[in-house]
Amino acid sequence: MQNVSNKAANLIGSEIIKLGNEINQKIKEGQQIYNLTIGDFNPKVFNIPSVLKEYIIAAYLNDETNYPPADGIFELKKAIQRFISKFEHIDFTDDEIMVAGGGRPLIYAIYQTIIDKNDKVVYPVPSWNNNHYCHLTEAQKVEIETKAENGFMPTPEEIAPHLNDAVLLALCSPLNPTGTTFKEDQLAQICDLVLAENKKREGIKKPLYVLYDQIYWMLRTNGIEHYNPITLRPEMKKYTIFVDGISKSLAATGVRVGWSLGPAEVIGKMKSILGHVGAWAPKAEQVATAQFLTNENALQLFLAELKQKIDLRFNGLFNGFNTLKEKGYPVQIIAPEGAIYLTAQFALMGKILPNGNVIETTEDITSFLLNNAQLAVVPFTAFGCPSGTDWYRISVGTLKENDIPELLTKLESALKLLK
Repeated sequence: MQNVSNKAANLIGSEIIKLGNEINQKIKEGQQIYNLTIGDFNPKVFNIPSVLKEYIIAAYLNDETNYPPADGIFELKKAIQRFISKFEHIDFTDDEIMVAGGGRPLIYAIYQTIIDKNDKVVYPVPSWNNNHYCHLTEAQKVEIETKAENGFMPTPEEIAPHLNDAVLLALCSPLNPTGTTFKEDQLAQICDLVLAENKKREGIKKPLYVLYDQIYWMLRTNGIEHYNPITLRPEMKKYTIFVDGISKSLAATGVRVGWSLGPAEVIGKMKSILGHVGAWAPKAEQVATAQFLTNENALQLFLAELKQKIDLRFNGLFNGFNTLKEKGYPVQIIAPEGAIYLTAQFALMGKILPNGNVIETTEDITSFLLNNAQLAVVPFTAFGCPSGTDWYRISVGTLKENDIPELLTKLESALKLLK
């Protein structure tokens, strides 16, 4: 007899957590593992801004420890308004902004606000957690398998056939897990598709909304621009719901301050849902974030330093993988564009191990890398891609710069074992 709900019983566990358990066991056994699986920062290497830390401590010392408003304190919402207006050239009113404890509850609230049972949600794979949010809201998943040659970003041509009857198009740029981004014309054409679809259904049925996750938008490599739907097509303001915050841009994943921007009707219902859940950001952290967002000098200095650290790791791995490829090893890597992720292919299917076994599955590749190169990376199966993929996410947020040469040496030594 099943003792829990069908929804709970059939919820798929995190493949990243499953892999993490195996990694932790090896570490307990004394093995050195290059754990590049988690989309997080090692705070000893990537610490939060010192000024933000001072503001947080001061807020606690000032006893800012009671309940904040369910949608965020006034000072933070005003700071977000000014920040987004200056750096993204979009204006939002107070009732179009909501603050919560990071991006996850906001994404959950968007799904719960927009979606009725069996509504269609369109999203690309690989992408982060959309499959799980669809399960939690009993939505119909419409997954678009993207291509390596497009940086695994969905194209207008891939999206167009699936928008009829969909109520949500979930997009992310820079994309988790790939670290790639939308180009201007690409996103503009997608916006035109959404606007055309909404024109057809206006006043007849529920609009098609776009969930635009831009939590990594401040972390981009040199020469890469960030684009958003509203700047490209102002009419998209009625249909776009942003997910944003400080978790990634300030290396502050544990500080838990995120925000959503969107139509007042949608934001108001999200506030009601999360008000019952109690998913607000801690008040002291809200007070501190409001102060930090208005300290433009401290913000820009920190971002410059953080991006430099990330780029050093990007460049070291990117150049190292290309060197391995030039030597004839079956690997390749996509040029980094943003976030803290690199996308790499380990084309090892059919290769023969020293013990005579043949690599036949994604799990075989993952185990080979972990056991022979001490390299832990996440296959795209964890992000919705079908089994059999040989593409992987590499996260640099916990990688020490000095470890890169040895990591690449061990990887090459492991690849030499294969026939």
